[in-house]
Amino acid sequence: MTATTATPTTGYSDPGFGTIVEHISQRQAIRDTLTMARRGLLRMKHTPQQLFDVVVVPIVFTVMFANIFGGAIAGSVDNYLPQLVPGVLVSVAITSSVVTGVQLREDMDRGVFDRFISLPIARIAPLAGSLLADVLRYLIAAVMSIGVGLIMGYRPHSILGTIAGVLLTIFSAFAISWIFALMGVLMSKASAVQGVSMLILMPLTFTSNIFVPPTTMPSWVRSIAKVNPISHLVSSLRSLANEGQVTSHVAWTLLGAIVIIAVFAPITVRAYLRRA
Repeated sequence: MTATTATPTTGYSDPGFGTIVEHISQRQAIRDTLTMARRGLLRMKHTPQQLFDVVVVPIVFTVMFANIFGGAIAGSVDNYLPQLVPGVLVSVAITSSVVTGVQLREDMDRGVFDRFISLPIARIAPLAGSLLADVLRYLIAAVMSIGVGLIMGYRPHSILGTIAGVLLTIFSAFAISWIFALMGVLMSKASAVQGVSMLILMPLTFTSNIFVPPTTMPSWVRSIAKVNPISHLVSSLRSLANEGQVTSHVAWTLLGAIVIIAVFAPITVRAYLRRA
């Protein structure tokens, strides 16, 4: 026997009785998303080793690259820090966005999202909450990168520019996390998500202006670096923090992040709901 009911505020689905309710208020959806984001933050609290990449990597990268490349590229470590610190910040933040897709795939493999779907919550809340919680990872990456740079002697020219640059980096990392979230939904293993993601990020990172000026690169690599979106983000952060100026790189970075969200967010949500 099959009975169908409708409850306008829950969106509960019971396969045993055929109960299907689709309506969830916008306020309820936001509340559910924040609840799922809190779950993500609690997971970070109870498993702090998940923050290894955004806590330890900025320290290692800044200290190592400053002392190895500083003299060769800028003449001294002090002269190299204004170029390196923003580059490390962007590199760590963008790389840490891969974790979004990996953890999403792990949750789906363990059946966690199947249990969420059976709850009277917005079906998009687990996905949106996971991405929202990872914003804290990008913030930690920014604080650690700038903090280590300050200890080593880095002095940004503009405090407000630095804050604006950090917010721009976090927004860009959040936008890119939608791409990796889509990979997490579509791929069958978390290891595949991580492997393919790093295969994409490695060329983008090293064919940019993160660690070395593009003027030292071969002409064909220099051409790639000029249009590389990561180069635009790094140049934006450097201009805001080191000079306190808003350049065209900022506009291109904002536009690119908005386009990524506009394109990949609906695709990711649709793919996620189809799998759900």
